[in-house]
Amino acid sequence: MIEKQKIIADSSACIAASTLLPAVRVLNLYAGIGGNRKLWEGVEVTSVEFREDIADVYRHYFPGDKVVVADAHQYLLDHYEEFDFIWASPPCQTHSRARMWGFKNNNKVEKKYPDMKLYQEILFLQHYFKGKWVVENVNPFYEPLIKPTKEMGRHLFWSNFKISNIDIKEADINRGTRDEWSKLHGFDLSNHKLKTRKDQIYRNCVHPETGLHIFECFKGNLNRQKNGQVSLFAEW
Repeated sequence: MIEKQKIIADSSACIAASTLLPAVRVLNLYAGIGGNRKLWEGVEVTSVEFREDIADVYRHYFPGDKVVVADAHQYLLDHYEEFDFIWASPPCQTHSRARMWGFKNNNKVEKKYPDMKLYQEILFLQHYFKGKWVVENVNPFYEPLIKPTKEMGRHLFWSNFKISNIDIKEADINRGTRDEWSKLHGFDLSNHKLKTRKDQIYRNCVHPETGLHIFECFKGNLNRQKNGQVSLFAEW
């Protein structure tokens, strides 16, 4: 009986302590409809999306988040110090193998310089940001100018923490259908009016389980930090 009372008391203490832990302040850049963010919990998220119509979809699914319609590249420069964790998914089209294949096989594909904001943000976060961060992009048609931390499926990730391996079934961006992508990612765009083709929005979406896995790797990194204080994600 005494042992049972002790367990109950310990559990109550753990619950009380956990309620005092602050939410992780997350900056989610180039947020899209929020695929990477979908399964995160215990977070205070500020998401930045340039397109108002896409931001409206994000607001529908994540009404508790702060959504800013702005240039994510500039927002990072102006606000990076306000956050514990930063995720950036800068536009990938000019880096993609699909564009290069299309250019070589279809003269209607527009020639464009690769958007170097990708590497600007990686270098900026590496040297200026004191928290944890991850930058996501596609596997490019060239050798990456900065070696990525992890490759998973068609994605490359640069980060300042270890990302472990995980096997996640991603959407087939070449042969899948809208219904398949909707079910796989857990987003229904059928009732949303969008200026961009909906299949393209699904293609741009990071799989929610991938986003969760990387966020859990970030949390695990915090657990391993020994700074003489209770970790933000201490295991009680």
